[in-house]
Amino acid sequence: MRHVPVTCEQREAMLRGLGVSSADELFADVPPAARLGRPLDLPGPMSEIELAAHLQTLARRNAPATACVSFAGGGVYDHYVPSVVDHVLRRPEFFTAYTPYQPEVSQGTLQAIFEYQTMICELTGMDVANASMYDGATALVEAALMACRVTRRSRVVCAPTMHPEWQRTLATYAAAGDREVDYSLAVDATAGVCDPHDEGAGIERLCEGGDVAAVLVQSPNFFGGIEDVREMARLAHEAGALLVVAVNPVLLGVLEPPGALGADIVVGEGQCLGNAMSLGGPGLGIFACRQPHVRQMPGRLVGRTVDVDDRTAYVLTLSTREQHIRREKATSNICSNHALNALAAGAYLAAVGTEGLAGIGRACIAKAHYLRDRLLATGAFEAPWDGPFAHEFALRYRGDVSRMHTAMLERGYLAGVEVARFSAEWPSGGPPVSDEGLVLFAVTEKRTRTELDAFADEVGSL
Repeated sequence: MRHVPVTCEQREAMLRGLGVSSADELFADVPPAARLGRPLDLPGPMSEIELAAHLQTLARRNAPATACVSFAGGGVYDHYVPSVVDHVLRRPEFFTAYTPYQPEVSQGTLQAIFEYQTMICELTGMDVANASMYDGATALVEAALMACRVTRRSRVVCAPTMHPEWQRTLATYAAAGDREVDYSLAVDATAGVCDPHDEGAGIERLCEGGDVAAVLVQSPNFFGGIEDVREMARLAHEAGALLVVAVNPVLLGVLEPPGALGADIVVGEGQCLGNAMSLGGPGLGIFACRQPHVRQMPGRLVGRTVDVDDRTAYVLTLSTREQHIRREKATSNICSNHALNALAAGAYLAAVGTEGLAGIGRACIAKAHYLRDRLLATGAFEAPWDGPFAHEFALRYRGDVSRMHTAMLERGYLAGVEVARFSAEWPSGGPPVSDEGLVLFAVTEKRTRTELDAFADEVGSL
C-alpha cells in the first residue's frame, strides 16, 4: 500500500488557506446535475491491516484470464510475453521516468522511443511514426483529424466494419467539434467486409461531393475479415482523400504492410506487442504516416542528431503540442504518449525479431483456421461467410450464446466474445451485419493443439 502523507491537520490548513470550510465547497462551481447524486457505498474507517485484508478479499473475486484458456479477442489478445520484456520495463531508469523533456539526462528513454518508432515504420511500411498515443481508438481519431488538416476538408468516411468502440470514440470527438463522420459505406453481409464499389454507398459515391478528407478502414476488421485495402486506397486517392488503415501489428509480420498497399496513415492498438491484457489496458496507440504529412502528425516525435562533439544525440523534435506552441496551432489535445507501453513493444519486437514475429503470425493464423474447422464440424456453429481471415473469425452459435459462455467459463474457457454485447456502441445505429448468435473467436500462438481440440469437444457437447 502507498503511504498517504497528508494528515488531518494539514488538510484543514489547506482548506483554510483556500478560504473554504470543507472539501465539498471546492466543487460549488460544478453544476449539481454533473455531481454524483448519491452517497458512496463505502465501509467505515479501517486500520491499515483491515483495509489490506478487505482489498485482498475484493481482488479474489476477480478471476484472472490466465486461469482460463482464452479464445477471446475483440481488441485485446492473449499473446506470450517473453520474460526479457518485463526485466527491461522494471529497470528504474525507465520505470520511474516521467517524460524526456531534458534530453541531456534522458538519452536512454529517448533512444528507446526512437528505436520503437523505427520498428513501427518497418512494420507498417510508413516513413515516420510517433512515440505512441493513448490507445488504438484515440490514434484513429487523431488520424481522422490529421487528415482533415492535411486536405482542408471536414468529412471522413469510416468503414462500419471498424471496431465499434473505436467508432464510438470517433463519434464522441466529432460531436464536440466541427467534423462530420459518415458510417454509410456499404458492407457485403455475405462476406463480412466492405464493398467499396457499391453503386449506392461505395467509396466513389460517398466521396463525389469533394469534401471527404479520409476513408478509415480496419484490416483485419472487427469481424476478422481482410479488407481490400489496395482498392480502397485507389478509390480514396482518386477522390482526393487520404486512406487511414487500422492494423494488428503482430499480423504485419505476415501480411503485406499497409504502406505498400497505398495507406497514407496507419494506426493500431499495440497491446499485443509485449503488453499484458491487464483488464483491457493500458495499451498504446500506434501512429505512423508518410513523410509529407509529418508536420501535421500529433503527439511526440523523437529525432536523432549529433551534439557539438559530433556524438549521436536524441531529442524531441517537430513538437506541435500545446506545451510547445500556441494552443490554436496545436495539432492535438493528446499531449503525451504511453512511453512504458511503447518500451514494452520495442523490447518485444527486439526479442522476437523479424523471423520470430513472422512465425508468431503464421502460428496464430494456422491455429485459428484449424479451430474454425473444428468448431464447424461440431454442428453447434455455422459460418456467416467464408472470406479470408487471419487469427480472428466470427461464427454464429446455434444455441444461447450467454449460456454457452457461462458453461464454458465453468469448464475453464473464455469462449470468444459475443458480438451483441457491442450493440449500443455502433454509431450508425446497429452492426453492419446481423449479430444474432454471432461469436468472435481469437487464437494466438499460446494455444496448443490439445487445447484447441479439447475446447471444440467441450463446446460441441453442450
